[in-house]
Amino acid sequence: MPKVTKRKKIKIGKVDPSLLSVIVPAYNCKTIVTDLTVIKYYLSQLNRPYEILCVVDGRISPRDKTYHLAKKTRRQDIKVYSYKQNKGKGYAVRFGMARAKGGIIAFIDAGSDLNAKGIGLALEHMKWYDADIIIGSKRHHASKVKYPWQRKILSHIVQRATRFFFGLNVSDTQTGLKVFKRSVLVKVLPRMIVKRWAFDLEMLTIANRVGFKRIYESPVEISSNFMSNVGLSSVQNFFIDYLAIIYRTYILHYYDDDGSDHWEGDPHLKLRYK
Repeated sequence: MPKVTKRKKIKIGKVDPSLLSVIVPAYNCKTIVTDLTVIKYYLSQLNRPYEILCVVDGRISPRDKTYHLAKKTRRQDIKVYSYKQNKGKGYAVRFGMARAKGGIIAFIDAGSDLNAKGIGLALEHMKWYDADIIIGSKRHHASKVKYPWQRKILSHIVQRATRFFFGLNVSDTQTGLKVFKRSVLVKVLPRMIVKRWAFDLEMLTIANRVGFKRIYESPVEISSNFMSNVGLSSVQNFFIDYLAIIYRTYILHYYDDDGSDHWEGDPHLKLRYK
């Protein structure tokens, strides 16, 4: 008989309720050292314990030095992870969240466009509203960002559709800064499928479907007009994911299964701390 390989059991650690965990997904990012240094600086101003988990989402070539650069910043409060194959930003964020020890878990994009002081603002908004989730939003009245009119129109259409299909009264689901109570992620992450384009929307949709309704926005500062560089293929892939989420929500009722665990057999995405 063929030998059966036993899957290694994952050791489950204890959560630190007072700890803030910040996930930083990175891919082919030449500014990663600066990004992590600046994020650490702003977190150190918050007067609370924190950890930074940088997840390098694969390498595009042997010349991609993102992981090696990120390792230069590694210390007790900065952990760096990587895997060989690029699997998408959503996968990288979930990979980091699975290893986060904190009672509050956030993620922020690498790349230096999004000002890291927005994390502190998001935490203040979470406290003010007693929120389940805080979303950094380009369309918040206090945000400082150059926003091209083409993207404004597309964002407006997506926002209206999102409110109609999913009942989410938010103006921007795609900005790369979000903060979650851990209790939300414990129920949301096992139900997720999307790993790339619309994973933000799927997270919010699932949270809303399973009862976490307190979702609010906070302002952000974006230093460059990077959103105008989004290509047609990215927009097409986003809308394919968008339609798939609608299908799973209303046809399959995939997200409504009370308490079921929909992990896809990937032990790397299992929560390490409970």
